[in-house]
Amino acid sequence: MITQGFRTAPHPLSVHHSHQSLMDPVISLIRQDLKDSADPDTKKGFHRFFREDVQYYGVKTATVDKIAQKYWKDIKSRDKNEIFQLCEELYSSHITEEAFIVSNWVPRLTDRYEQEDFLIFFHWIDTYISNWAMCDSFCNHSMGDFIEKFPEFVGELKHWTTSGNRWVRRAAAVSLIIPAKHGKFLEDVIEIAGLLLTDTDDMVQKGYGWLLKEASRKNQQEVFAFVIRNRREMPRTALRYAIELMPAEIKAEAMKKDW
Repeated sequence: MITQGFRTAPHPLSVHHSHQSLMDPVISLIRQDLKDSADPDTKKGFHRFFREDVQYYGVKTATVDKIAQKYWKDIKSRDKNEIFQLCEELYSSHITEEAFIVSNWVPRLTDRYEQEDFLIFFHWIDTYISNWAMCDSFCNHSMGDFIEKFPEFVGELKHWTTSGNRWVRRAAAVSLIIPAKHGKFLEDVIEIAGLLLTDTDDMVQKGYGWLLKEASRKNQQEVFAFVIRNRREMPRTALRYAIELMPAEIKAEAMKKDW
């Protein structure tokens, strides 16, 4: 278990970042490419997908990925903390596509991850993430890879379930989506779902419901048992997500209201 002191330690990039006076030229180039790639239909689509006040250019995801790949070739040989500084600069705009660039880059650094990076990742989630797409694109891969590399940090995700920030609470669940899909961390998945069970935020309910759904691919019996055990308290939104992949008769049993 990681100590409380670790969880509340200062953000390791903050001092360096505050003295950074000149923006790296690669940031300007990325932003220009994103502006030039904006698409009217994609802009309209953003309104349909988000209830929050989302900032965006209106660029297709595949195009954002191409831009991320293009500039990754230029920066991949840099020091990891320097790359993290670029990520921080992109996040600081609060624009969704710039956050997607970060989500594309950071998993490419998995072999360079160190335990101290957990603080940076938490800082980004807590400070910059402001919609479900930013949350999921970063947590599914960057955080999932980190937890697989340093499984001792899974306890930290459990502490996130008490955060006042809805995106940190959602991150507690969706950071385990990929490992759960492969049958890993089952006890932790069940525990996190239990900690988030009665959360009143539908973004959090959908997050832990999705986590249970992915866990059910390899551990249907255990997930079903959790749902049956908790269905009186479990919001229907989370319950429906959790049982989505199960056979019809099991779904019907889980959805029964017999109290």
